[in-house]
Amino acid sequence: MSLVGFARVSTAAQDLDLQVKALEAVGCSKIFQGKHSGKAESNQAALEKLLDYVREGGTVIVTKLDRLGRSLSQVLKTLDHFQANGIGFKCLDQNIDTTENNDPMAKAMIQLLGIFAELERNFIVSRTQEGRKATGRLGGRPPKLSDDQKGLIKQAFEAGESKAALSRQYGVSRITIKRIVEAV
Repeated sequence: MSLVGFARVSTAAQDLDLQVKALEAVGCSKIFQGKHSGKAESNQAALEKLLDYVREGGTVIVTKLDRLGRSLSQVLKTLDHFQANGIGFKCLDQNIDTTENNDPMAKAMIQLLGIFAELERNFIVSRTQEGRKATGRLGGRPPKLSDDQKGLIKQAFEAGESKAALSRQYGVSRITIKRIVEAV
């Protein structure tokens, strides 16, 4: 029986070492790694490579169920693929093992844990957004021009100043000037 590991983190700043060591400790012969958001190509490519590599009779091992995907539907789709192709699945932290038998309780447990993992991620996103609103830091670069400056640009343009001259004067692109003068 071939043991294949899959380790994934959500951001490039996070570290895969703990997951990789845990997977090596249980005897994984090969470990696929993804290191970006579940929406990023790195993780999708790593998961696709895993799915292409693992064969019937093999077992995929992860440290946590949510390492298998960012959404419940992605996790369940992957687990369905494993089941349809005779591939076992083990999750170390949640003590899930589909290699022993096709137990309906194990499948129900996988779905429940997936739901709770997705709920936890949604709470984190919600709290992050609330924190940004509370501090006024909504992300992105601050505007280069104030509303007063935009008004002056409109007035100067209407008085005959060229877009090129205004862009040089205010240190912005001509496209920015065009957007300002064409704004309603």
